[in-house]
Amino acid sequence: MGVPPYISPYPRYIAGAMLEGGVSQDHIHYLTIDQMRQGQGQDVFQKAGFIVIIAGMTVPGKYLRGTPINLGEIGDIARMAGDTPVVLGGPIRLGFGSQGGMKAARLDMPGITLAREDIEAFASDMLASPTGLKNPEGIVHRMRSTGEIAQWGVRGAFIIRQHPDYPHVMCELETYRGCARHSHCSFCTEPFYGDADFRAIEEVVAEVEALYGIGARYFRIGRQPDLFSYLAKDTGGDGAVPQPEALERLYRGIRSVAPELKVLHMDNANPATIAAYPGESEEIARIIVKYHTPGDVAAMGMESADPKVVKANCLKAMPDDVREAVTLINRIGGARGDNGLPELLPGLNFIHGLKGESDETFHHNFQFLKGLLDGNLLVRRINIRQVMAFPGTPQWQEDTTYRYHKQFIAFKDRVRKEIDGKMLERVVPVGTMLKDVRCEVSDSITFGRQLASYPLLVGIPAILPLDRFIDVTITGYGHRSVTGIPYPLDINNAAPKLISQLPGVGKKRARSLLRGRPYQDTNDLLCRLENMEGIVPYITVE
Repeated sequence: MGVPPYISPYPRYIAGAMLEGGVSQDHIHYLTIDQMRQGQGQDVFQKAGFIVIIAGMTVPGKYLRGTPINLGEIGDIARMAGDTPVVLGGPIRLGFGSQGGMKAARLDMPGITLAREDIEAFASDMLASPTGLKNPEGIVHRMRSTGEIAQWGVRGAFIIRQHPDYPHVMCELETYRGCARHSHCSFCTEPFYGDADFRAIEEVVAEVEALYGIGARYFRIGRQPDLFSYLAKDTGGDGAVPQPEALERLYRGIRSVAPELKVLHMDNANPATIAAYPGESEEIARIIVKYHTPGDVAAMGMESADPKVVKANCLKAMPDDVREAVTLINRIGGARGDNGLPELLPGLNFIHGLKGESDETFHHNFQFLKGLLDGNLLVRRINIRQVMAFPGTPQWQEDTTYRYHKQFIAFKDRVRKEIDGKMLERVVPVGTMLKDVRCEVSDSITFGRQLASYPLLVGIPAILPLDRFIDVTITGYGHRSVTGIPYPLDINNAAPKLISQLPGVGKKRARSLLRGRPYQDTNDLLCRLENMEGIVPYITVE
């Protein structure tokens, strides 16, 4: 997650490896591609001794305030660099694709050395070699160790100060990578990292302590396929046994070294783990809710509710297993937290274009979601995408001709209209107050989000100063976003459009409110206008 306001572990590891390799901190510079597009950092770029580009998406997405680097821009950087060594790495080593429904392309770009294993290890070895900068092609490609990133993550924490959103930057934390399953999903790239390679709890906590000391206050435990399986014990089955005590030590440790953190969220959770080990998983969910911050999301890769597709692609869980997992997370995390959102809710990921898909697949997927809605089960967000195939995965061997494009578009549109909006109405009912919404983009409408793992997009019908945090009252819904107004709303000075958005107030009542301005206080307003008691919780009279 390198799109603002996130920073992935890669730049922090690389910066730490550079320090270890003898480069002074003052000579290590971090730029986002969006900054370069704006012409920033040209002086630094021209003086560079070598350049590292971190790129690639294994899960394509669209973002509010940033666009990932594309192949043309990578080529432009190589040409601008001239004789300066340029090393490219990150997820892009697996292949490049800009969107789902396509095969990721293998890379071979002139003027660029592709780190075919871990970019942070490559950068370290390049600096350690007497001829590394002159001949990066001679460096052996390898995977880094957890011991190395334990050092690099701590030493490289300083680099977050160079993020354009600092100090409001979400720091992604890695607990492990690799997959403990003996058989793998047909499209997944996690097996390329091998078996689960767990980081020690004290090493993750030390990294948080270093980041916290630099000013980080927002954290996401996100670099693992299944947080519930962190330090899980392999007993020979397809899924390892969760260890709640490990999660307790991890979360307690983070809280002890970052006592005034503002966000602590998670990412991935395997629904098969939760369904297979409900007792241990419930204990872990309770631990997460005990130590985290509200608005958290356990993103579950369901992929498909069609049993035929599940079997054909060796997916993790059958629909009944996913429903069990969704139910458990709702039971433990459904209470509303102090920032206005439920404590912990599931998120669901669907992938289309997998082997065995048919017209029935779309029916199965929609009925599953409708069943959750009818059963009063909350889902924070539903991602629907087409598969991106990477070399080396079984999906790569499949025919890329997609025969169900119309059905896919119709299904996605139906979910947005019939499921997403109704789900949002339950997650944040009208009148809900969301705290600390950061204003990020403004035109005639200001769009803002809380800093979170999967933040809810809020549209505010006013032009507000950017990079400002405000509280917001929810007043309406889009398919995947909500409408809100500043809380509390200054009734004497607010724009008419905002006043008309107050819960229970339409254009006619808004005109009455406007004609009566200014009011001395709330009692003055209630004495002069009838049936206005309902707006009192949402206003102030200045």
